[in-house]
Amino acid sequence: MSAAINALKSSRIVSTERLMMIPPGRENLPDLVRLKADERVFGWMLHGTRTPERTAEELEDDADFWEVRGYGTWCVFERASGEFLGICGFMERPDGRGVALRYALWPECRGKGYAREAARAALAFGHRAGLARIIAIAREENLASRAVLADIGMVPAGEFRHQGHRMLVFESRA
Repeated sequence: MSAAINALKSSRIVSTERLMMIPPGRENLPDLVRLKADERVFGWMLHGTRTPERTAEELEDDADFWEVRGYGTWCVFERASGEFLGICGFMERPDGRGVALRYALWPECRGKGYAREAARAALAFGHRAGLARIIAIAREENLASRAVLADIGMVPAGEFRHQGHRMLVFESRA
């Protein structure tokens, strides 16, 4: 692998005090299949849980997104143990609202600040990558996600209804 490709890959890795965030590769497919099929995790996400086939398609889409945009979704790992915790990163909203921050970590991660740490690092990366406005969407009843978004400095910017749920829009401007 050339030095330029190695430099590009390492520039996409985000490291925090406790986390390592790495763009997903084929080696992450088994973890992603488990995460995205889990109702406790992806039941909150747009379009809900995913089949293994859909997860494989999304992995390809994530790789393409990184190549085209220079930012995307990361797999989130605990640095100390190397344990896969979930995902965090960016997607283009299919409803045209813009580039959205999203995160989905195992329920066992709740209350430990991992989502907050990953989301804060991703938001900073996105603004450094040139995103002037980043949004995030949370269901009204998802108090934990709303608290994370507020804590990392995102502010309310609207709402809409989706499949009977009141969805709150948050934004961050560079």
